[in-house]
Amino acid sequence: MSSEAMADWHGALERAEAHSPFLKRALERQPGLRDLLAAGDGEAALQWSRKQGECEDVMVALRRERQALAAAVAIGDLAGAFPLSRVVQELSNFADRALDRAIRAAIEERTGKDDPTGFIALALGKQGAHELNYSSDIDPILLFDPETLSRRETDDPGDAAQRYARRVVKLLGENTADGYVLRVDLRLRPASEISPLAVPYGSALKHYQGEALAWERAAYVRARAAAGDIGRGREFLEAIRPFIWRRDLDFGAIEEIRELTRRIRESYKGPPHPGPGFDLKRGRGGIREIEFYAQTHQLIHGGRDQSLRVRGTREALDALAAAGRIEPEHAAILGEGYDRLRQVEHRLQMVHDRQTHTLPEPNALDNVAQLDGLADSAALVDELAELSERCGTIYEQLIGERDKSDVAISQPEKMADTLSEKGFAEPDRLAERIAGWRDGRFQSLRSAQAIEAFDRLLPALIDAIAASDDPDRAVVRWEAILERAPSAITLFRLLDARPALLDRLVATLTLTPRLSDELARRPELLDTLLDREALELPGSVEEIIARIEAAAERPDYEATLDAIRVVTGEIRFALGVQLIEGLSDPLDIAAALSRTAEAGLQVAVRETEKEFATAHGRIEGSELLVLGLGRLGGGALTHASDLDIVYLFTGDFSAQSDGRRPLGGTHYFNRLASRVSAALSVPTAQGALYEVDTRLRPQGVQGPLAVSCEAFAKYQEEKAWTWEHMALARSRVLVGSQGARADLKAIVDSVVRKPRDEEKLRKAVTSMRAEMAEHKQPGGPLDVKLLRGGLVDFEFIIHFLQLRGGRELAASHVEAFDPDLGAAIPGLIAAGLLPAEIASAYDLMTRMLVAGRLLAPKVEQPPESAARALAKACGEKTFDDLLHRLTNARQSVMVLWSNILGERIEDEKPEGKQ
Repeated sequence: MSSEAMADWHGALERAEAHSPFLKRALERQPGLRDLLAAGDGEAALQWSRKQGECEDVMVALRRERQALAAAVAIGDLAGAFPLSRVVQELSNFADRALDRAIRAAIEERTGKDDPTGFIALALGKQGAHELNYSSDIDPILLFDPETLSRRETDDPGDAAQRYARRVVKLLGENTADGYVLRVDLRLRPASEISPLAVPYGSALKHYQGEALAWERAAYVRARAAAGDIGRGREFLEAIRPFIWRRDLDFGAIEEIRELTRRIRESYKGPPHPGPGFDLKRGRGGIREIEFYAQTHQLIHGGRDQSLRVRGTREALDALAAAGRIEPEHAAILGEGYDRLRQVEHRLQMVHDRQTHTLPEPNALDNVAQLDGLADSAALVDELAELSERCGTIYEQLIGERDKSDVAISQPEKMADTLSEKGFAEPDRLAERIAGWRDGRFQSLRSAQAIEAFDRLLPALIDAIAASDDPDRAVVRWEAILERAPSAITLFRLLDARPALLDRLVATLTLTPRLSDELARRPELLDTLLDREALELPGSVEEIIARIEAAAERPDYEATLDAIRVVTGEIRFALGVQLIEGLSDPLDIAAALSRTAEAGLQVAVRETEKEFATAHGRIEGSELLVLGLGRLGGGALTHASDLDIVYLFTGDFSAQSDGRRPLGGTHYFNRLASRVSAALSVPTAQGALYEVDTRLRPQGVQGPLAVSCEAFAKYQEEKAWTWEHMALARSRVLVGSQGARADLKAIVDSVVRKPRDEEKLRKAVTSMRAEMAEHKQPGGPLDVKLLRGGLVDFEFIIHFLQLRGGRELAASHVEAFDPDLGAAIPGLIAAGLLPAEIASAYDLMTRMLVAGRLLAPKVEQPPESAARALAKACGEKTFDDLLHRLTNARQSVMVLWSNILGERIEDEKPEGKQ
């Protein structure tokens, strides 16, 4: 049964007429409306209310509609027919209609045309969130576009816009015999103390893109285009979206917002607990604190998690809980508390149609309670006291006003005792070092609030560092974060509130030097540890490219190169965290690292080509191709991988470019290829990206950087060594048009699949491997790449089988030539060339290679925690189990080598390793 069918309409009317002078007068003046409400027809009553606005006189029409709507919604609210969400939606919709009609009327009075083009009203605050109360102000921001503003030809755009703005305020806010429509507050506009009532579009853009304050970000969380030129308003909000939703966590800005709410609480002079004089909006655990709680978390996480970009407070709390950003229990408490506070706020305002949030004196408070349906004020106060206590306690966890008894003892002598108990070496020295963190030399620890938050975190931080494999490294890297982070109060509080994040941070600082060094250099990567979405595998190459494009601060070459580095760095770091925590299979991480590199490569080539063409033009009918080899070609990079690539070009090598500084074809593409390599490898303000290795090109380092596809085909057919053909078996065309890619792939296929003398091939393969074994010894017992029976031996076997099988094998099992060797192996198994059980050996060693590049970079047995993480990443319970499986896998590969290549290899220990 619907809430309207179960509603108590008669009881609502009785309470309204007995306890609300405003509603009593409104019902007396509108007997037709009262009859509809007495009949329990709330929808008809709302329709009746809207018809009151059909009068041609805008001043009269809007006031009559507002009075009718206020009465209809209030009675439906009191009757239980309209839930809070419906009440605030109806009130907000009316505000939108009224604002839009006032704008149109103001323009039509001046121009004779109902045309709001170029005049924009953005709704902020409760109107923007569709959460208006009965007596809310509205806080629009009025903008105008001087180029398109509807106006008289003789009117200056700025003068016309100010005239419209003043008229809108008067149409809505002036009190007449019919009352008022809406009080309009324009003080939220940019630089309100000096700016006009309606702000030029371009000036507003400039303000929000470079001059706005932190509180303005919070205000725009709930902004929407509400009236006037709505399409243009939406364009404006899209243009400033990066200002509102920042991809990096701006801890300084977040702290400004938190400090604002703290000042609001400190400036509140009313009673601390519900009772006469208590402010439902500004008091402890009140409406504003719940709204700021939601908005602060949205600003922290919404730049990365689009599911949090919602306007309503209750909607935001639910979204934050669903995304794992706040506790579901907290979301429920705050959400239910918010709804009830808003209901009581409405009861206060219904009495006299006044914008009040303060509980009145006892007799008047009894009246409010009885309007609400309660027996007396005591029942209402008891309910509000319990509610505000629950909500206030949760809010205080955010702003840091908790019991200080858990703050760490910061005196060096007492700290030394604690450190000694935890097992730290040289506890006295470390205690002095920790005390030094608080002496003001780090910007992130200069404010009293920062020190307080840090002291509260410190005991848990010490425990986590003490339990790590490398406490000394953790301390050094933590210091680097403190040194480079301009503000870290929010970080301290988040780590304190969420111990799992602290464990993740310490693991990142200690388990792998590569990640800890990167985090120390770029503290903004801390965002990744806090972002649930960042700890998921990235999408397709196209999706990563879109992310890079979105991250570019400006549409220019340098900004795009920085964006490649920022996004690639974030993804690589996030994948590293996933790996050390065992959140994703190393095989999937290897593929994701390859997609990320491919995306960065494609963007770098595209942007470098455009930049290069500004001076040298282009060569019609020619294009640059990039062939990926090795682990890049196979789609299985590690965190330590270089990019093995070969540059090629199509078309006539003697052709000339059409730019103002023309170049011949060969010179053009060699210069362009050099620029691409630099775009990928030269450090910018955002750091380095990849090492680019082009030594696999024809004639190696002595040959040109880029060669024509025709010359490449000729070289491979006539001069290339067997090892070069083996390299081609693991190649992919990564950059180029569809047709050019197909042509180059055909060249590669013809080389790899051509007929060969089996004995000559076998001799070439075994000789190559012997020479490699002589000159490149394994670095340690975990060097799964170079150990005999390891990945190099396995890859040589695969390439031997591919080159030997040639066209005949391709005709029956083309998948055996997949550049991803993990995919090629099943094809070779299906062809009867490999035993079925060998696939697991390749997967194991690949997992160990990918995970080991982070957890055991020296290919020696890592410390205990890193060893556990390595075993977990590879699907084993213990490190000993992992070593046992590795031994078996290598033995199976050595047997395979003997069976296929006719040569016995011994399991030798790495030189110098016992």
